[in-house]
Amino acid sequence: MTQAVDHFADRLRAAPQSRLQRGAAAEALALARELARWAQRVEEPGSEPREMPDAGMFAAADQILVAAHDLELVLRSDGEVTEAVKLVEEARRRAGV
Repeated sequence: MTQAVDHFADRLRAAPQSRLQRGAAAEALALARELARWAQRVEEPGSEPREMPDAGMFAAADQILVAAHDLELVLRSDGEVTEAVKLVEEARRRAGV
């Protein structure tokens, strides 16, 4: 999972501002929020997950890295890791980076 997330983050950092504004940053933030919610549901079952704030388009790469790292710490099976990697790869394709 680390490799997929690092690749997406690197592509976001290298993307021009215009591409980030056209939706790549929003896609990355949506992914970061999804990964963060997943980690919170595992760590705090029964609690309402908190939403990751929008820290701006230039922070989107860092947000997916943080959320993915947190999720990696709580995943319990290879199947869950595979599912998380699919989410990252789908978001990267949608972001166009």
